[in-house]
Amino acid sequence: MAEPGPKSVLFVCLEPLSGSGLPATLCRHLSMCNICRSPIAEAVFRKLVTDQKLSDHWRVDSAATSTYEVGNPPDYRGQSCMKKHGIPMSHTARQVTKEDFATFDYILCMDESNLRDLNRKSNQIKNCKAKIELLGSYDPQNQLIIEDPYYGNESDFETVYQQCVRCCKAFLEKAR
Repeated sequence: MAEPGPKSVLFVCLEPLSGSGLPATLCRHLSMCNICRSPIAEAVFRKLVTDQKLSDHWRVDSAATSTYEVGNPPDYRGQSCMKKHGIPMSHTARQVTKEDFATFDYILCMDESNLRDLNRKSNQIKNCKAKIELLGSYDPQNQLIIEDPYYGNESDFETVYQQCVRCCKAFLEKAR
């Protein structure tokens, strides 16, 4: 019997849904575009699997649905937070693809709006294999939502980091 390939996880932040009460032009500027929460979660999880010598067993990435920040690095405050904790962060924002739903085992998102949107999109994919969940559902402190720190300060990025550490540890333990 062939040995199964590595597991895969994609961390996703999405822009606000249309109809969220925000003007469409504002939605684009307020979009959560793979530069704050999801690259932090990606970096934290990558460090966890590296430290536990499980890198060969996991494919880790992050993405967004918006094209607004595609090609850009993570927010400088997130990079600063990761550097403070000794966690390498090397990411370029990208957009979620249809293939992501078919190739990733898990797609973990940051809030309920993300979850609804991803589930709606996954219903349009014939061979969707990804289990779509809130990353916060793994938080031992029961903080279900990982709030967007973009309009906050460095302490908001630290809060996101701490929650991602708790959630990623619990997720890795369960997914092993």
